[in-house]
Amino acid sequence: MERAKRRRRLVALVVLIAAVAAAFVFGTRLGGPTVPAPRPSVASTLPAPQLVGQRLLTGIQGTAISSRLRAAIAEGRLSGVVLFAENFPSRTVGRELIASLQRIRRPRPLRDPLLIMVDQEGGEVKRVDGPPVASAAQMGARGPTFSRQQGAATAANLRPLGVNVDLAPVLDVARPGGVIASTERGFGPTAARVSATAVPFAQGLQAGGVAATAKHFPGLGAAAENTDFAAQRIGLSKRQLRAVDEAPYRAFVAAGGKLVMLSTAIYPALSPAPAAFSRVIATGELRGRLGFRGVSVTDALESVAVRSFGGPAAAGLAAARAGTDLLLFTDLSAAEAASRALVARLRSRRLPRSAFEASAQRVLDLRAGLR
Repeated sequence: MERAKRRRRLVALVVLIAAVAAAFVFGTRLGGPTVPAPRPSVASTLPAPQLVGQRLLTGIQGTAISSRLRAAIAEGRLSGVVLFAENFPSRTVGRELIASLQRIRRPRPLRDPLLIMVDQEGGEVKRVDGPPVASAAQMGARGPTFSRQQGAATAANLRPLGVNVDLAPVLDVARPGGVIASTERGFGPTAARVSATAVPFAQGLQAGGVAATAKHFPGLGAAAENTDFAAQRIGLSKRQLRAVDEAPYRAFVAAGGKLVMLSTAIYPALSPAPAAFSRVIATGELRGRLGFRGVSVTDALESVAVRSFGGPAAAGLAAARAGTDLLLFTDLSAAEAASRALVARLRSRRLPRSAFEASAQRVLDLRAGLR
């Protein structure tokens, strides 16, 4: 009798151990519903060239898709393209170019829409005809209702073309004497005015299916010149930058803005490196202080402002290490040079793959939400 009891206890113990093991393997909680085992992120399954590709953008010359560009997209080595006025000699040609890009067959995990970006700010900076019909300064002066209407109209202008990301609005506080003010690219001379009118423009865009991009973090309103043409050092204090220039970005983040573009100017009070290359700014200020969880993108990495920091490979590495998600190159050769450098560093483990995957996954999540 005693031997039979011991045998039954032993059998029960074995069954319990097997059940616990099954709970760990199959995600079943004893006495409760089935809990699915967590799936690996898409980024974690990608080989190095495709993982790097999710963080790379390029421009296109003209209206034809070169064999090199086609191959880069087909192999998953690019996440999207940025288009300029030369790519839109007419709406019909531009629309067909974008449709042809989206038709390129990509690897199964990467079949969500490519990012198709334009700078459609209004005023001096527009890549296609149509809305917005006012400059940022004019929208700021007319108030939030008008700005939101212009954002919605801009989305209605861009979506039929296949554009899914607008590199707007400019959230730089237009300080008197600065290039942002003189070109009417800013919504106003105060953080309050910019927050109250630029953010509604972004909301109008996103309600219409076009992701908005706030730029140029942490603020370019004090710059004397455009960083495309000259290196800029912004000599504001940390207190000024945080209280004034970063304030509109906080409002943008709170409103659900999708992307933020990092400036290539230098902010000595925060870092000796351009903002897009600075972990203190790209990760600490933007994500740590402001709580941004969307996709960050560099300003153009072939600009005059970053030439002294090396070529495209060095620029791409610096921006990736800083935690900037998307690296924007206007030339495919430059993007390919950056790709080779980044792939080599990942394979040699000189770049931590986990952090790299986190950035790539944010981009993949953005693409998954676009149509």
